[in-house]
Amino acid sequence: MEVKPPIPQVPPANWKEFRDLQEWERYRQERAADDKHSNALTDIAETVHQFPGGWIVTAPVEKVLNWARKSSLWPVTFGLACCAIEMMATFASRFDVERFGMVPWASPRHADLMIVSGTVTIKMAPMLKRIYDQMADPKWVLSMGSCANSGGPFRDGYHVVKGVDRVVPVDMYVPGCPPTPEALMYGLLKLQEQVAEFQKTGSRPRPTPPGD
Repeated sequence: MEVKPPIPQVPPANWKEFRDLQEWERYRQERAADDKHSNALTDIAETVHQFPGGWIVTAPVEKVLNWARKSSLWPVTFGLACCAIEMMATFASRFDVERFGMVPWASPRHADLMIVSGTVTIKMAPMLKRIYDQMADPKWVLSMGSCANSGGPFRDGYHVVKGVDRVVPVDMYVPGCPPTPEALMYGLLKLQEQVAEFQKTGSRPRPTPPGD
């Protein structure tokens, strides 16, 4: 007698049960007519010439390179505590920060932004400083969450650094415990503006750190 293996019965997928899809079906709107083409080149173009069959855009090379640096920040992620979960969610598919040109990069030698998310302990501080030193200039640091900003609820602990700005210079602070992905995205966009200003002036204004 031949014994046949059981055939698995896969139930049909019911996509209506997912809350994200319900929200998308409820709030989706028609795409605006002026949102089908990118206006990125209009900010850097000096002149735009139209001729039959195409366009010619002329712009200084320095302006194009500065625009590329601003729009292609590659962060090396330094997740240490619960803020790192919100940072992971920000770079996941729901928020999709890669549409801003930001790609998480594990190698500090190819990254120009460090996102410190979580509690920095005294034992971890030398490793954080070493990774920062391995990054190429110009480099930027974003401090995410109360623990990274000032020590947070663990500030009175003997093992906690009272702010990551005591280890590396910080360019942008994102408050919260933990900050939401929207808060981190806002901080990244403000940092992009700071990078663009640095490319023009050659100097970067340091933000006022949280009070001791």
